[in-house]
Amino acid sequence: MKDNPEKEHVIIEDPLLNIVLFQPEIPANTGNIARLCGAAMIRLHLIHPLGFAVDDKHLKRAGIDYWHEVDVTHHKNLEAFLESDSGIEERIICFSKSAKQLYTEADVTKGAYLLFGPESVGLPEYIRDKHPCYRIPIWGNVRSLNLSTSAGIVTYHYLNKMGCFSHIFTQNSTPGNKE
Repeated sequence: MKDNPEKEHVIIEDPLLNIVLFQPEIPANTGNIARLCGAAMIRLHLIHPLGFAVDDKHLKRAGIDYWHEVDVTHHKNLEAFLESDSGIEERIICFSKSAKQLYTEADVTKGAYLLFGPESVGLPEYIRDKHPCYRIPIWGNVRSLNLSTSAGIVTYHYLNKMGCFSHIFTQNSTPGNKE
């Protein structure tokens, strides 16, 4: 399960949010979501089996130049993920196109786990039935939104809702810049 042995991954202590991909199938989506996690300082959890090798050329194209900037944790299966943190079950929020409630209705708190399913079939019903589940509205005549688009929509919405944007950075200022 090694992905880039040349560089160590960043470790985010006490992340605001966690993005969890349950058996993702498309490397470019995972790479785009990894980029999102690196940009927003969010931990990424990958629940195996994956539909690709982590060193797959498409995943590299989507983000290998910053892969070491992503706090990524691999879990051999759902059970291993659920056992990885105490109280994790209460902090899981699922996303599915078949959910009734809109994602804007979710009560998201620091440390929440945003759980997304495989691109082709979404989250299995047995997972959706155990945790709060929300959807992103689609009013056009399309089947669904892309996984990485969905992750970006809800992640930045929740970060904003948690007050992370209350101190907007100036053009010359970033969170790590003392200017």
